[in-house]
Amino acid sequence: MSVQILLTNDDGVRSEGIRVLAEALRRFGGVTTVAPSLEVSAVSHGLTLNRPLRLDRMAPDVFSVDGTPTDCINIAMAQILSDQPDLVVSGINKGWNVGDDVTYSGTVAGALEGVLLGVPSLAVSLERTDGMFDFSQAAEATAAVADVILRQGLPSRTLLNINVPKARARGFRVTVQAKRSYASSVRKSIDPRGSAYYWIGEGQYEWESNVRSDYQAVKEGWISVTPLQPDLTDHTVVGAVESTFEKLSLGKWLS
Repeated sequence: MSVQILLTNDDGVRSEGIRVLAEALRRFGGVTTVAPSLEVSAVSHGLTLNRPLRLDRMAPDVFSVDGTPTDCINIAMAQILSDQPDLVVSGINKGWNVGDDVTYSGTVAGALEGVLLGVPSLAVSLERTDGMFDFSQAAEATAAVADVILRQGLPSRTLLNINVPKARARGFRVTVQAKRSYASSVRKSIDPRGSAYYWIGEGQYEWESNVRSDYQAVKEGWISVTPLQPDLTDHTVVGAVESTFEKLSLGKWLS
């Protein structure tokens, strides 16, 4: 049976990054692209429940959905593909998704939804540049990782988050999520009618030093590969929280 790969992103179906990625992955088999009709960066794992979604076929194996990457994966699996794909790939994103930023990332969320639906998945992002993006190295890096996944698989409920430098990479490095200290940036302005409105911008932050982190790896010119999983439980403190709250009585709080 031929390999089937499902692609999505959060930069939109017309992004050059997803087109270059599709070309690189066709060496393995069939590639179906189901991506947002417009850019929806930083939507995280959002699922559209308050309105209907529209699906448009743009080419034989290319579809757009007026929703999020999570919407796209669900519609693709339920309505477009006849069988479960062998691999879900999300990207190539314009700009890294490292450290704490993965919690905002629609790119990572696309791969996360694939994992939740039982499919080996990966997300790929490329360092931002002031000029034209060259997606070729990121596409080839993704193809190299995809080749391994298609042959060896991934542990259940594990996705790989790949981040690629714009310069020639030194190789691959397996990493952990970086941590940062963060201060938000919200700009207030006044519209012509005198009402306030707000722009949320990129905040000021500093990355904590960690030689194993994804941020450190890409800054040093490596392709970062970080295994992620959807379990957000902090297992290291379950015992401490348990000892604090298991004996908590509701008596004084109930009237």
